Amino acid sequence: MSEPLHRPVPPLPPGSWLGLLGGGQLGRMFCMAAQSLGYKVCVLDPGGDSPAGSVADRHVQADYLDAAALDELARTCRAVTTEFENVPAHSLERLARDIVVSPPASAVAIAQDRIAEKAFVQGCGITVAPYAAVRTRADLIASPDALFPGILKVARLGYDGKGQARVADREQALAAFDAFTASAGAEVACVLEKRLSLALELSVVVARGFDGAAAAFPVSENEHRGGILAVSVVPARIDAAMAQRATEATLQIAQRLNYVGVLCVEFFLLADGSLVVNEMAPRPHNSGHYTIDACVSSQFEQQVRVLAGMPLGSVQALAPSVMVNLLGDCWFAQDGQAGNTDVASEPDWAAVLAHPGVKLHLYGKSQARPGRKMGHATVLGASVDECLQTAVLIEQQLGIRP
Repeated sequence: MSEPLHRPVPPLPPGSWLGLLGGGQLGRMFCMAAQSLGYKVCVLDPGGDSPAGSVADRHVQADYLDAAALDELARTCRAVTTEFENVPAHSLERLARDIVVSPPASAVAIAQDRIAEKAFVQGCGITVAPYAAVRTRADLIASPDALFPGILKVARLGYDGKGQARVADREQALAAFDAFTASAGAEVACVLEKRLSLALELSVVVARGFDGAAAAFPVSENEHRGGILAVSVVPARIDAAMAQRATEATLQIAQRLNYVGVLCVEFFLLADGSLVVNEMAPRPHNSGHYTIDACVSSQFEQQVRVLAGMPLGSVQALAPSVMVNLLGDCWFAQDGQAGNTDVASEPDWAAVLAHPGVKLHLYGKSQARPGRKMGHATVLGASVDECLQTAVLIEQQLGIRP
């Protein structure tokens, strides 16, 4: 069934209500961007103390599948978006019957399922890592030997390294699959992906409007630690031809998805120079946080502009930048060493802000926990090398281990 084609025509004027499904830090930054443009934001989220709910103009505390809450959101708002990919696609479909919804449920549904996502990207003629769909234990037993060593990933609801297991052989893969099954109480659909020799991890964030106009931010070079993004470097230290390949692939995926909103596509640049798609996120992305301070328009401002039917902003970078993710571990680090994880202490933010060109963003989360995203710092400078030097000093001051 085709989706309704509600569009913000003419553009929604400032003062209009925009809706948001999700209460995390991405939603918090969306709220701030929307409010700076004069819009009001209503957040629907089940949490009582969420980063987005605490700054929104209104917070509807309810489950994402709560029909009455969704109807209330539709009555309140002229248009609705989401801040995380695991919001039920059914909720977006329900909202789209009456109001503008971006991104469309069909695009979100593909991004929610690694099996569907990989098949879609391949259908675009774009390379992904060799993989096999694993819906049953028998599928894993029958998977090609060439996929080992590999990574077994749950097809749905995995993020920040969760729901993934590095497997050297079939025996380890079966043990990981059994563990996923035991945790879920039933066999869990997965993908078995060949482990590749990586040179770099890259990502591209694009914004695409209802009119098909699209704009891509500069390519980000990313470092992950423990499956969680740690550092993003912009511009990525790759040649112009490789940057263009990644950007064109992202724009092609957005177009083929008929995507409307902000989309991130993550890539692996392999040791042999080939480029493969890792995954996509139908929302603003952690690797795009640098855009808040380093670009004319941020990824969150673009999300607001698209939802309201306004023209896209400029994606020009004003300076090189390095973004450092700040996890809850910083609250338990002492003198550069891991401290007592039972006792949290506030990091020395004054030392961080003493560096010229540093912008600090904390997400307003009430409790710090190891591995929890608590904020980020963006370093601006005359060159990537200059930014990296400052970023290393900040990590040392906060006890972050490279």
